[in-house]
Amino acid sequence: MKSFLLTLLLAMPAAAQPALQYLVLGDSTAAGEGGRYEEGIAVLTAARLGEGRKVTMTNLAVSGAQVRDVLVEQLPRVKDLRPDLVLLSVGANDVTHLTPVRSMRRDLRAVIAQLRERNPEVAIVITGSPDMGSPPRIPRLLRGLASCRTKQVNRMFVAEAAALGLTFAPIAEVTGPMFRQDRSLFAADRFHPNERGYATWVPVLNAALAKALPLP
Repeated sequence: MKSFLLTLLLAMPAAAQPALQYLVLGDSTAAGEGGRYEEGIAVLTAARLGEGRKVTMTNLAVSGAQVRDVLVEQLPRVKDLRPDLVLLSVGANDVTHLTPVRSMRRDLRAVIAQLRERNPEVAIVITGSPDMGSPPRIPRLLRGLASCRTKQVNRMFVAEAAALGLTFAPIAEVTGPMFRQDRSLFAADRFHPNERGYATWVPVLNAALAKALPLP
């Protein structure tokens, strides 16, 4: 499994305020699997956040991660970091591994609690799962089940976002139809998005991040 750790400093000459601490957690979608990392969602959202302020971005996402892995493997690596803004891009592997929704909810709440221990004012955006019925690598007979599981998992994420004061980025709802209609949005593995695929996510994420933490 490939682990990405990147600290990216985006500075505007006029910005005198301390750098915004931007933390990215999650699975292969946040790690940029399937395309060039520089054109993935972590770097592109950090660049948008860096328009008008300094941003320090730390990406701890690991391909294959489930919500539980974020809790037990990624958060311990945060150490003394006090993030102002967090993007949690996770859920796809919980869909494909049939993780019980109750377990996901428990682990998600533990993740949020730990992040707020580090900074009670932290703004958090969660993506939920992309439409796992769309990748060509998913056998045709299983795509309906994968779509149903995606909706079930994302209903939990939406409910928890409302209950916990998070911002939900509706990746599956907005971009799922695009991936079903245009197979060129997938990488050669026929599972992950490529650069063009991730580009369809970026406006959704930027809108959610701006809602969670408005640009200056």
